[in-house]
Amino acid sequence: MTKLTCFRLSDTAPRLVPARSDRAWMDATKQRYAYRCLPLTIANSMGWELLCLFTVTAGWNGGVELEDIKVTSPDGEAVDSFVQSHFGHGVLTFQTQFLFRTEPGTALWVRGTPNRPKDGIAPLDGIVETDWLSFTFTMNWMFTRPGCVTFERDEPFCFITPVGYRALDEVTPEILPIEADPKLKADFEAYGALRREFNRKLAEDDAETVKVGWQKWYMRGVRPTGEPGNPQHISKLRLNEPRWITERPKIPEDEG
Repeated sequence: MTKLTCFRLSDTAPRLVPARSDRAWMDATKQRYAYRCLPLTIANSMGWELLCLFTVTAGWNGGVELEDIKVTSPDGEAVDSFVQSHFGHGVLTFQTQFLFRTEPGTALWVRGTPNRPKDGIAPLDGIVETDWLSFTFTMNWMFTRPGCVTFERDEPFCFITPVGYRALDEVTPEILPIEADPKLKADFEAYGALRREFNRKLAEDDAETVKVGWQKWYMRGVRPTGEPGNPQHISKLRLNEPRWITERPKIPEDEG
């Protein structure tokens, strides 16, 4: 089990919460159609979010200097200790106010909340080796054009996911024709045929097909034949709420 320890650097550190699978734009799709894409909803909740302490408005005039970004808070809060122009070039910097510690070989993938686009500004991803660092990191967003953006109170500004940062070292992608695996080719073609037939009947308003609505093979983790596809399949992800520790935790340096 991967352990994630979150040391608060301030009594006013942002709230850390399990990520949520819902998105406003997904709610707005017809019949909430977007939630039928299971890979999308699982990605939405694959980590924890840091939430804004208060509402922040930032404006960029297109320049490269620090002073070309102006940050204020409609809530009347002092913004400098939480968000500021630190790098210039249209980059807005948030302080996480946590020092995170992970187990050896595990880093944090630090990014914006997945599948939550924000007009006028884009999150910058980072992989941070939190298994040894004794200092924190920032979360950065880059303006995509001059203008103003607002981060509302309790809006997520940072999304963290533990990852094995050396996990890809031994991976070598191999490219080969689908004919190299006859069974996989047959399964793929059978799926395609069933999919095309279903879509044809749907377009023709076939009553039974319309009643079914959509094929749920991946959602259920089964093959079109009904056979189990993956014993570890997940259709919903609910991560744990952070646990408050009041006593000093035992750390490896204490031993020996």
